[in-house]
Amino acid sequence: MRGSTGRFISTAPVEEGKEYSVKIEDIGREGDGIARIQNFVIFVPNTKVGDEVKIRITRVLRRMAFAEVVGE
Repeated sequence: MRGSTGRFISTAPVEEGKEYSVKIEDIGREGDGIARIQNFVIFVPNTKVGDEVKIRITRVLRRMAFAEVVGE
């Protein structure tokens, strides 16, 4: 959806820079862990299936987001 400025309005359930606790449910083609928040896919590098981690969202796109693990 585009706003009045012509930019896309995010309908993602996550925001860039915010932190979330997630469980890695799957592994993507490139080897990154995949978590989901409200069925929205988040790619998290250096994780494996079953990991429960705290992440910080680094980039949000229309259908997916990318994150990094914070803390241990």
